[in-house]
Amino acid sequence: MTFIDRRAARVLLIDAADRALLLRGGDPARPGLWWWFTPGGGLDEGETPAAGAARELFEETGLEVEPADLGEPVHHDTAEFSYENRQYRQEQDFFVLRVPRWQVDTSGFDAAERQTITDHRWWSAAEVDASTEEIYPVDLADLLRRAC
Repeated sequence: MTFIDRRAARVLLIDAADRALLLRGGDPARPGLWWWFTPGGGLDEGETPAAGAARELFEETGLEVEPADLGEPVHHDTAEFSYENRQYRQEQDFFVLRVPRWQVDTSGFDAAERQTITDHRWWSAAEVDASTEEIYPVDLADLLRRAC
């Protein structure tokens, strides 16, 4: 199998109730298959992980922060997945940002995000643990507990 390698950055956005914001999305090539994930995405050419995470956070939630506000990554993993019939291997860094609260604004979604992201919600670690839905990263509940 041939993978498309890419770098990504994601944000574990945590509110005052120690809940993480997750987006619900899917793959147009696999209708009816949905999963929850943290805001973030692929880095642009020459972009640092913190800059990419800040850009993606603004596009997907409307929250504007400086890359320096994100500090250093708290987690790194490699995800392998299929999207639009292409196989990806994604090296990704995770940043933590705490906010008292945030009203998500999705007006910055690009065309692909408007097509594939259907919902958002704040999740506690206990809710992540109890859920039968697909949630990424798979160790999100532990990451959330460590961050809180």
